Amino acid sequence: MTDYREADFARLKTVPIARRSNKVDPSQLAHPPGSDQSFAAFWNALPAILAAQDLRYLVDAVVAATGRRAVVAMLGGHVVKVGLGPLLVELMRRKAVTHVAMNGSAAIHDFELAAFGGTSEDVAAGLGDGTFGMAEETGREMNAALSRGAAGNQGAGEALAEYLRERKELPGRAVSVLVACAQLGVPVTVHAAVGAEIIHQHPTADGATIGATSHRDFKRLAGALPGLDDGGVVLNLGSAVVMPEVFLKALTIARNLHGGKPTNFTACDCDMQRHYRPRVNVVERPTLAGGRGIQLTGHHEILFPLISWAVLSRLDAK
Repeated sequence: MTDYREADFARLKTVPIARRSNKVDPSQLAHPPGSDQSFAAFWNALPAILAAQDLRYLVDAVVAATGRRAVVAMLGGHVVKVGLGPLLVELMRRKAVTHVAMNGSAAIHDFELAAFGGTSEDVAAGLGDGTFGMAEETGREMNAALSRGAAGNQGAGEALAEYLRERKELPGRAVSVLVACAQLGVPVTVHAAVGAEIIHQHPTADGATIGATSHRDFKRLAGALPGLDDGGVVLNLGSAVVMPEVFLKALTIARNLHGGKPTNFTACDCDMQRHYRPRVNVVERPTLAGGRGIQLTGHHEILFPLISWAVLSRLDAK
């Protein structure tokens, strides 16, 4: 018969709860709706615990940076195509975003919304017969804008934004981030991944043009990052690979040229799930020299409106 040994619970030592340090008390708990059902009341009713506290910290950091330090918004394509462009536009108007850096997908979705009034095709349906990504006007016009920009020593973002602003028909003018950047004088950079974007499938695509304009934008992003020093904010919104990699290299260039700065800024990754590169390249490594890194996880179409409304409400109250 097997000899099982049992711990002697009678010898356990307990401690009075009064001596224990608690992480949660009633003052931190959420509140149900009361007579005041405004957004401000909802915001104040969130629990003062974990991600809700991180969310408050981020909003406080953006509000504190507005008009004082750089706030860089880095965009993945999904952020634009789920309808968040108008919120970014309003944040730019209020000077709560000072630089927009897009991956190629974000630029394409924004360009199509502005120029043609719609975006986001059915990939599975088009892949079967080889028509996915083959929209004639998107490839022709975006590549033409980049070619013109390359000839004029423009970056990809500037070239696309200026092309759209000059286009006669622009059904999505009011919702376009690119157009708003041109109108408001907010720098916009586009960071291409050759072969990963539908306009590279078009007969008019030119590798030298894509490379020249995107490389210039890489230099421009690196030139904008010193403004993060001592209180700025960088937001990675929905880019799992391209923008975190570009940001890390642009940051080391900025620090190489500016004596180790910028430091002491807030770096936040917002995405539907947590990925290695945003966590390491945006949240963790860049803030080792000072500042704070935050990860907020949730659907873009819910999380970013919450952040934006909170920032704008705070700015209205100032």
